[in-house]
Amino acid sequence: MGADARAGPDGGAGAVGLGPGRATGLSGADGFSARGWGWRHGTRHAWAVRGLDLDVAAGERVLLLGPSGAGKSTLLQGLAGLLDPGNGDEEGRLALACVEVREARATGVRAGRARTGLLLQDPLSQTVLARCGDDVAFGLENHGVPREQIWDRVDSALAAVGFPYGRDHPTSRLSGGERQRLALAGVLALRPGLLLLDEPTAMLDPAGAAGLRGTVADLLQDTGAGCVLVEHRVAPWLDVVDRVVVLSPGGGVRADGAPAQVLGRHGAELAAAGVWVPSHPPAVPPRPSGAGGAPLLQADDLAVSRPGAAGPAAEHVDLVLRAGTGTAVLGPNGSGKSTLALALSGLAAPTTGRLRAHDALARGAGASPHRWRPRALAARIGTVFQEPSHQFVTSTVADELALGPRLQGEDPAVTAARVSGLLERLRLAHLAPANPFTLSGGEQRRLSVATVLATRPGLLVLDEPTFGQDSRTWSELVGLLAELRDEGVAVCTVTHDADLVAALADDVVRLPARTPVAGAGDR
Repeated sequence: MGADARAGPDGGAGAVGLGPGRATGLSGADGFSARGWGWRHGTRHAWAVRGLDLDVAAGERVLLLGPSGAGKSTLLQGLAGLLDPGNGDEEGRLALACVEVREARATGVRAGRARTGLLLQDPLSQTVLARCGDDVAFGLENHGVPREQIWDRVDSALAAVGFPYGRDHPTSRLSGGERQRLALAGVLALRPGLLLLDEPTAMLDPAGAAGLRGTVADLLQDTGAGCVLVEHRVAPWLDVVDRVVVLSPGGGVRADGAPAQVLGRHGAELAAAGVWVPSHPPAVPPRPSGAGGAPLLQADDLAVSRPGAAGPAAEHVDLVLRAGTGTAVLGPNGSGKSTLALALSGLAAPTTGRLRAHDALARGAGASPHRWRPRALAARIGTVFQEPSHQFVTSTVADELALGPRLQGEDPAVTAARVSGLLERLRLAHLAPANPFTLSGGEQRRLSVATVLATRPGLLVLDEPTFGQDSRTWSELVGLLAELRDEGVAVCTVTHDADLVAALADDVVRLPARTPVAGAGDR
């Protein structure tokens, strides 16, 4: 990539023009500049980002695109000052508000964190304190906001994101979507000059996602703040952003310009690289005809609860998971979908009602999955958690995939072949020696799905399995799940992904919205 940050993928400067009047350098406190910038995590051979030349002026609203693993999240973390030089290698220059982030770190000047607000890809890693109000106030206190202003800003931020609880509600009792709203409230309360959003709607139900987009649009309009947004599903955001930048996984910028220009001129090329281009939808596996097979797991008037909660997370659930069928569990944030998934996986006991494993699944282990021994459970039910890193226990991607088959006593040659096949199929082969915790969010999600496929269980329970996927990896992942379903595996997904439901689900279970239950002293 040359010195011109606006060079297009064919190498010509301005291949996709930025339009008249657009600044080519920093024009205010909230812009940033990258020159030959790169970052490599300390345990990795490959660079997460390299050779990046880019200028973003104050107040610009940039949609940052690229295939899974192209370094989008790494750039946001770099701008926020979260990349520790002791845990990686850095090259080139990355400056925020005309101050190099590297220099700011070395001198103790918190330029990045003082002027930016970052919503991380995993909202759990952004939860700090035990009560929701305190969690939002934490950043304000660290930035020296006068105490008399803090709680008004906390309440305004919580209301802006549609948070359903009061300040004193325990953060430990939040669903994934509720936690994402809380994390965004903490960012908005800071009133940053540059908003850095990493897949902000990935865990939200459709209504919540639409509301959040409106909140962000209003904030940018009212404050003039800039925004760098990472989002795979681009169509809903096109009215909010005024520029699209596409990162290349090999380093540098693949395309840059106005949204209509970039997506129109380079749509086919970008779609082939994995970018979700509205006019080029991903391939969807064909749907077979015919009914499902034998019942494997049945819930009758089932109720499930979160630990320590005052009432059930979901109740009156009736469903049957059958061999060779796909079942989608839908519902708004906080309706108990993930808690239900834990019960279906045998990882949580029912509160009331009945959950029964039929003989075709139990195979002598008993009718109650939550009473099965761990090895018996892993051989029968494969589970993918909402936070994929919660199920990683080894130091390399290859070892993570091989662990389950080894514990089940599989022949080493069979295990090696199975691991190799999954690595190739899910585009993880180049990451085989990498530490799972250094992968991007999308890569971690694919690895978490691959780990349960490696043990060949008869039932899969997957919580948001397509989170963080580009269009190419989405198609491959959904195609693999469809193949397993057609081979007789029961596939149960908890999801907000309408495309996944259309491609995979034979049955749909809809959980109703729950009335929020306040914690003690909640206000």
